[in-house]
Amino acid sequence: MAVQMEESLGNLQNTALKKNFNKEVLPEPHFGYHFLKRAMDIICSLTAIIVLSPILLLTAAIVALTSPGKSIYTQIRVGKNGKFFTMYKFRSMYINADQVLEELAKKNEMDGPVFKMKHDPRITPVGRFIRKFSIDELPQLFNILAGDISIVGPRPALPKEVAQYTGRDSERLLVKPGLTCIWQVSGRSDVDFKEWMELDRQYIKTRSIILDIVLILKTIPAVLLGKGAC
Repeated sequence: MAVQMEESLGNLQNTALKKNFNKEVLPEPHFGYHFLKRAMDIICSLTAIIVLSPILLLTAAIVALTSPGKSIYTQIRVGKNGKFFTMYKFRSMYINADQVLEELAKKNEMDGPVFKMKHDPRITPVGRFIRKFSIDELPQLFNILAGDISIVGPRPALPKEVAQYTGRDSERLLVKPGLTCIWQVSGRSDVDFKEWMELDRQYIKTRSIILDIVLILKTIPAVLLGKGAC
């Protein structure tokens, strides 16, 4: 089973890497952008981990005590240029969620290769709360610190989603994925798949340190209000 899974992931990664990227959509940012962005990622993620450590520990304990399974859910996601990495989240679903997904496929409320369902029965009561306010995403601060993702960038997709991308969709893989982006502050699940992809392309074309700061500041009220959460 493990060998089959490894082969399957390998095939999906090859699919992601073979996408026809349009390099013209990727104008080079100003000199020093990448250095400043990485420095901001390290400083902000490390500070957030320290400041939010009580919330991280409390959430881990509550998740573990209220439903069977580990507190941290790990999942393979696709990063920059199709490279795979392990993403961390607080578990917000019951442990059989991946198996039940096939049964719920017909109830998908999002177009494109992404699955979204506002009243997803796989989500635990605690999971519904932490998802609404994006608390489930906090472990990704460690992904930011490790350099897997950035604070700002297109959300990292699942391999099976990338396998269904068009060449235009796959342009979002030209940059490092992130914790938040234009999509997150524009309604999240209220935005359809096509518009979501266009918002990511918009970010790629106009990205800058100033834009990142603006998006981070806009993310705070969006998270506190649970805007577009699913």
